[in-house]
This record gives sequence, structure tokens and C-alpha cells, in this order.
Amino acid sequence: MSFETMLGTLNISASGLQAERLRMEVIANNIANASATRTPEGGAFRRKEVVFSTVLKNVEDAADWRMPGTEQLGGVEVLGIVDDLTELPVVYNPGHPDADVEGFVTMPNVNIPIEMVNLVTASRSYEAGVRAIQSFRDMSEQALLIARS
Repeated sequence: MSFETMLGTLNISASGLQAERLRMEVIANNIANASATRTPEGGAFRRKEVVFSTVLKNVEDAADWRMPGTEQLGGVEVLGIVDDLTELPVVYNPGHPDADVEGFVTMPNVNIPIEMVNLVTASRSYEAGVRAIQSFRDMSEQALLIARS
């Protein structure tokens, strides 16, 4: 395994950690705004979602065990943070300051149980990335010990 390949493995795990950290931040923001009926843009808060993409890179090295010119994984990248365009729920609450003339309030489209499930899955993905980096470190330490003896 070449040094570049080893660093590529770390870069893949690191890109996953960065993406999941951002995902957890977005989820936390969604939860924090679960009852926000006013935003700077106007109207109720719309939940946000992170859009990921796989990073592929071309392999040109003929010494590589894969076919030259084929693609191999290079990690994950965040394409952006987008609004969830599902319908905003409307509830009857005539005492609310943002109620319309009929007493209805447009609420955010944030569903707390769904956000909590998303938070747990993002957290598990982050933990898996950390374990992958720890395993890489442990294997590298073992390789160094073997090389020394």
C-alpha cells in the first residue's frame, strides 16, 4: 500500500467526519427553530437538509491493482444545504401573534422525532468514521513496530 493510498484512506474518513458534523449542526438548527414562525426571510422556518455527493477520482497509475483510468472513491463532499419544500403545517391558534385574521398560524415543517432519528444516524456515522481513523492509526503503529523489529 503506497503512502498516497494510506493518506487517501484518511482523507475519505475525514471528509465523512466533516460532512456528518455539518449535518448534525443543521439538524440542531432545525430543532432550535421548530416553533419559529418568523424568520428574516419572512414566514415560518423551513427545515434544512444537507445534500451530499460522492467524490470520485480517476486512477491513472498503471501499478495500481485496479484498472488504470478507472474511478475510485475519494470521500464525500457537501453540495449544499437546501430547504425542505414540504408543505408548512397550519394550526388554529387565534391568540398567537402571527395568526392570520381567521386565527390560523403557519408553523415550521420540523418534525422533532424525525430530526432526532436523523441526529442519531448522523452521530452513528460520525462514530464509524472516528473508529475507522482509530483503526488506521492502530494498524500504522503495528506496522511501525514490525518494521523496527
